[in-house]
Amino acid sequence: MSILVTRPHPDNEATAASLRARGHAVLLAPALKFEPVAFHDKGEARYGAVLVTSANAIRAVAPQLRDLGLLELPLFAVGEHTAAAACDAGFTRVIVAGGDAASLRDKVMQGARDKVLKKKSTLLYLAGADLSRDLGAELDAEGFSVVTQTTYRMTPVKHLPREVCEGFAAHGVEAVLHYSRRSARAFLDAARDEGVEISALAIPQCCLSEAVAGALREAGASQVLVAATPDESALFATLERALRTRLA
Repeated sequence: MSILVTRPHPDNEATAASLRARGHAVLLAPALKFEPVAFHDKGEARYGAVLVTSANAIRAVAPQLRDLGLLELPLFAVGEHTAAAACDAGFTRVIVAGGDAASLRDKVMQGARDKVLKKKSTLLYLAGADLSRDLGAELDAEGFSVVTQTTYRMTPVKHLPREVCEGFAAHGVEAVLHYSRRSARAFLDAARDEGVEISALAIPQCCLSEAVAGALREAGASQVLVAATPDESALFATLERALRTRLA
């Protein structure tokens, strides 16, 4: 029996390695594909800090960061995974939020109170093409000026790998891990097109947040579990709970 990981490449490889180290067999079905978007900062603004809600935003512009003069700035990362990518890219002042956009907004506001950046600073938000929350507008309302630059997009993968379809057909998939609402919807569309939607929804769906879980519930999944906090360790704990329940 295998755990199905819908997380996009390359992060899915690290997730798979962690699951295998815990004794699980793993199948990979990345529901979204990463595509960088050309980044040209033509603005004249002097930025006070960089905001990032995904490691993909950093990967997309990593070769340009030094030339753009961004590495000297403080970077506010949505969570530990994104913070690690920022450090790998060369940022030395990385402030880590609690794993979602709301906590990132609050962390930026705290940064102003702590004098990490000036209250009226212009902030550079390196973002994806599809935003689930208008972080820039929320910070604008708090007195900041936010420049949002799209650095990447995630496009839906239309088909599931053959081994995944075969796994569903043979009832060989124990649970599915979901990391974003958009990837959950893309997975559901692909499962429907492949004719395995019923099998896919009949097993535990382990979700990183309540927003992700909503997409699965709307599709008819009955075994939807949500991580206590929006991080992978909590998601793995949710998975183990789901598997224990199935064995009970």
